[in-house]
Amino acid sequence: MGPQGVGKGTQAARLAEVFGIVAISTGDIFRANIKGNTELGTTAKEYIDKGELVPDEITNAMVRDRLGDEDVKGGFLLDGYPRNAAQVAELDTTLAGFGWELDGVIELTAERDVLMERLTKRAEDEGREDDTPEGIARRLDIYSTETAPLTAAYAERGLLAKVDGVGEITEVTDRIVAALAAQLG
Repeated sequence: MGPQGVGKGTQAARLAEVFGIVAISTGDIFRANIKGNTELGTTAKEYIDKGELVPDEITNAMVRDRLGDEDVKGGFLLDGYPRNAAQVAELDTTLAGFGWELDGVIELTAERDVLMERLTKRAEDEGREDDTPEGIARRLDIYSTETAPLTAAYAERGLLAKVDGVGEITEVTDRIVAALAAQLG
């Protein structure tokens, strides 16, 4: 977990390689559905193009479908999901349906000005239309009000480890691996 621009995608890919598991990114799921012109993808694109977050029912359906894929059975990590209390409840229900439960939750942290700088650079490098300054600020505000409070709930469950997301990529990966080792025992 963590705000946009904190490095979740980069670290998810690295951790998937380190642990030999699948990284599941809601952003990748959205882009695949949009590219495939699925009904869910078309609806998601309308929100993304406005710089808004995709509604829960669409996001939950996409994640649920992805968790049913064969490659997930050996282990997975979620990048960008859940982002609010309703999605936490849906994730708990979905995982229970598969007979699974969460092993741990990592929250990557960074100051807002660092996030704005990273996302502005990403917009320039990748030509991402959804990364306008206004869109970035709106999504960071939504994260602060909707997603950040979830970390307290995961901390109460004994699942949360906070990790500084600023620094060299390998340093951040090492901090996450150490936090997971402490978390999982």
